[in-house]
Amino acid sequence: MNSTKRTEIFRRWQAANPEPTTELRYDTPFELLIAVILSAQATDKGVNLATARLFPEANTPAAILALGEEGLRERIRTLGLFNSKARHIIATCRILLEEHGGEVPAERRALEALPGVGRKTANVILNTAFGHPTMAVDTHIFRVANRTGIAPGRTPFAVEERLLRCVPRPFLRHAHHWLILHGRYVCTARRPRCPVCPIADLCEYPDKTAPTA
Repeated sequence: MNSTKRTEIFRRWQAANPEPTTELRYDTPFELLIAVILSAQATDKGVNLATARLFPEANTPAAILALGEEGLRERIRTLGLFNSKARHIIATCRILLEEHGGEVPAERRALEALPGVGRKTANVILNTAFGHPTMAVDTHIFRVANRTGIAPGRTPFAVEERLLRCVPRPFLRHAHHWLILHGRYVCTARRPRCPVCPIADLCEYPDKTAPTA
């Protein structure tokens, strides 16, 4: 895909949604960090239901530590992998208090040193909480980048690197969310909604779906 097409794709997404953001509900970087850790193998809707119960009671590292691992498990047990998530979150809260004054660090290496935080989670925090032009390549972004031709790659890291190189600079800040939302609601996995896609004329996917009767 050439740069002219890419620019027009992101221009259209920007025109339709100038300030895209995550669908996870949060008020502080710490709440976002906890929500993203909880989102592994869970839907945003499910996470939002769990944090709606958790955050009014405990939304700081100290408050979650006061719950203890068992108390936290009870409050997130509706989510998959809740045992390991509770263990990671308790360990993360302890590190935040001991090494970062209870604040979420705005630096990749420090974020990735937290239990339960990998590269993708760190990218979400850096982008959404701190405004860094990062790409958290999940299944939606991986699919859209490859299917459309925007930034093909064999691995999530390859797609991330290519997106950072080829997305026009004015669109880098929000590109992560435009790509996710497009994959979640338009360029869906089983049957992409090509007839209503706002970039269908620019997309290079050869097997576009036809309108349904």
